[in-house]
Amino acid sequence: MHIPTLLAALIPATAAYTKLSDSSLKSLPSPGSDFDIKTGALLSPLLTVRVPGTPGIAAVQAHFVTFFQTHLPSWKLSFQNSTQPTALGRPLPFVNIVATRDPPWAKQGDVGRLALVAHYDSKIDPPGFIGATDSAAPCAMILHAARSVDAALTRKWEAMKSAGQTGSLEGEKGVQIILLDGEEAFLNWSDEDSLYGARALAASWEQATNPAMSTFRTPLSEISLFLLLDLLGSRNPSVPSYFKTTHWAYQNMASAETRLRALKLFKSSPNHPSRKKAPAKNSKGGAPAREAREPKFLPEANKKDTATWLGGLIQDDHIPFMAKGVEVLHMIPDPFPTVWHRIDDDGAHLDGATVEDWALLVTAFAAEWLDLEGYLAAKPVMKREVGGEGEAEVVMGGTETDARPEPVEVQGRSELSNF
Repeated sequence: MHIPTLLAALIPATAAYTKLSDSSLKSLPSPGSDFDIKTGALLSPLLTVRVPGTPGIAAVQAHFVTFFQTHLPSWKLSFQNSTQPTALGRPLPFVNIVATRDPPWAKQGDVGRLALVAHYDSKIDPPGFIGATDSAAPCAMILHAARSVDAALTRKWEAMKSAGQTGSLEGEKGVQIILLDGEEAFLNWSDEDSLYGARALAASWEQATNPAMSTFRTPLSEISLFLLLDLLGSRNPSVPSYFKTTHWAYQNMASAETRLRALKLFKSSPNHPSRKKAPAKNSKGGAPAREAREPKFLPEANKKDTATWLGGLIQDDHIPFMAKGVEVLHMIPDPFPTVWHRIDDDGAHLDGATVEDWALLVTAFAAEWLDLEGYLAAKPVMKREVGGEGEAEVVMGGTETDARPEPVEVQGRSELSNF
């Protein structure tokens, strides 16, 4: 093991995780009308049939590309393409979309990243299946989170560079959006008929190598945490802590949830101001009655090491990455939503308040992971000292290609639409 990799391995996974102040939590934007199921700029284009190899999925790919090119031009957009045999008896193309934001001075192979991940394809059966929780809404949540932290990242990195604070390994922290194709089985779930995009991307990134003396040997090892969102958007979700090794991250997200609820920022909360017309009085007409008990999306923050950990039992896009050593935080409810794999997993069956709350929670967690306290406001505050400086453009390896200004042409493949 060469020295930079060894040093990276010795940095605690929890290093420099900075919790947001109440004022910062209050400043996080709500998606608002962007999550309207009929007209929302982020969500509504995803609420369509998105079977791999069809015009529907090509349109969704174009939506993603346009979003990043229009709203997040500082992110590096790339594709990992593969053509694979399928259970349908013919090969199909699969396109994984990756958007990355790294410190502008960082060198290739030196950035550890928080990966926000969801699949964007939908099932072929039942015909007309939308997959709102599975996983249109999670994709929209991730887009919202990316847009919400972008300006703060710019302010933080500009301030660090001006102060000459660009030489610490802790400063080499980035964020990556991974939108995976081909999660769903075409016929019956198996190791071969599922996770087409995830298997291809994990293999590609494991085989690609970074320059000699890089902190991370491969693009795969650059993933500090693989945060996978799936089946989110139904009312009253309960997500266990699946992995002992990432329970600390689960606890941090649970802490953010608790603080957001205490600040009355969760719209699905029974105590949100929009759900109460006037303070309730107790039976004797005195002081207001107690608030309703707060539910929890993440109820296992106090889970003990000796408890049962179910990580890996649920088959999802994390499996190929986990098998190669990537640390996973899996946000998937147990039990699954009642609409799971049913035709009524559509926009009308989403709980809008819950969808917005998940988007807010993911944004808060990402902002804390990226140490954005003090940078969410217009005037950044420097907090720590590091040293050294260098500058290079980060370029993805493997079979990826740079995004082009013609997203429809890049992704279009209507000749494969006859299902």
